[in-house]
Amino acid sequence: MDRSKVQEIIEQQVLTVAKAFEEKLDDEISALDRVDLDDIDALRERRLQQMKKMAEKRNRWISLGHGEYSEIQSEKDFFTVVKASERVVCHFYRENWPCKVIDKHMTILAKKHIETRFVKINAEKSPFLAEKLKIIVLPTLALIKNTKVDDYVVGFDELGGTDDFSTEELEERIARSQVIIFEGESSSLSLSKPHTRNVRQSQRSDSDSD
Repeated sequence: MDRSKVQEIIEQQVLTVAKAFEEKLDDEISALDRVDLDDIDALRERRLQQMKKMAEKRNRWISLGHGEYSEIQSEKDFFTVVKASERVVCHFYRENWPCKVIDKHMTILAKKHIETRFVKINAEKSPFLAEKLKIIVLPTLALIKNTKVDDYVVGFDELGGTDDFSTEELEERIARSQVIIFEGESSSLSLSKPHTRNVRQSQRSDSDSD
């Protein structure tokens, strides 16, 4: 057979094989595209459901007073607040400078962490609560999860011992008890839960005693 004819046949066979391979590849790509689209649709639907649930949670939180730093007027109201919200940070205070410092930071954190209720109550006007929760040093933050006081921040001992600590430092300290959802740069170093301690262990002299 003429060499040119043989070459033509070989080229034709190569083209046929290449075309078949290309068609198979196109079919596989098309199949993958279909799977990807289905996956994307499923992910989109799942994401929409998550967003819907988050919106519902957000609306519920706002209706309960989350997003604002408010004062509880009575001991009875304290129990109502704690039962209504899964996470609560309650500032036991009196009218003094250290407590006003805490007020400043709590106001900022309340707006930032809508998932948590931030409140304060006058410890001197709440003798039953102060005794029950062993509130001795003021200011004291009670960190509450699922109606139970899980941890305390007492005075400024854990915040450098002075009143010039940053909001971020207080935020990280509260986050250790997982009462807020914290995404700060150093959160990975500080999210390990501390040992819960009795507030009577704090003897900081520059904080007021109840």
